Amino acid sequence: MLTPAFLRFRILTPLPVAMGEGARIEYAPRLYGVPVRWRTLIEIWEPGRRFVDLQVKGPYRLWRHTHTFRAAPGGTLMRDRVDDALLLGPLGAAAHALFVRRSVRRIFDYRRAAIERLMGAA
Repeated sequence: MLTPAFLRFRILTPLPVAMGEGARIEYAPRLYGVPVRWRTLIEIWEPGRRFVDLQVKGPYRLWRHTHTFRAAPGGTLMRDRVDDALLLGPLGAAAHALFVRRSVRRIFDYRRAAIERLMGAA
């Protein structure tokens, strides 16, 4: 799994998910111990180049996650970019600065390390 255990991440959409533009995927992670329902839409699907998932239901005002892939010496370079904004205006912005940004970084650091282990990278 590419997500840390503390998220208790479950995919609710029946597997296998037919990936492609317009696909909708529903998840049930726990954020700060609170169970949430999260639904994403695959907004862009360009196999081998990139895909973008957009939150259509969940804890964020905006969550757009762009995954890009390109050839690199010895393999493939994968990059993630997240554009996000919390609900609650200034209060959400303060929460983001104080602890959400750090938590998201921790999740993506875990993901990077998991992918490196799976792919045998150093």
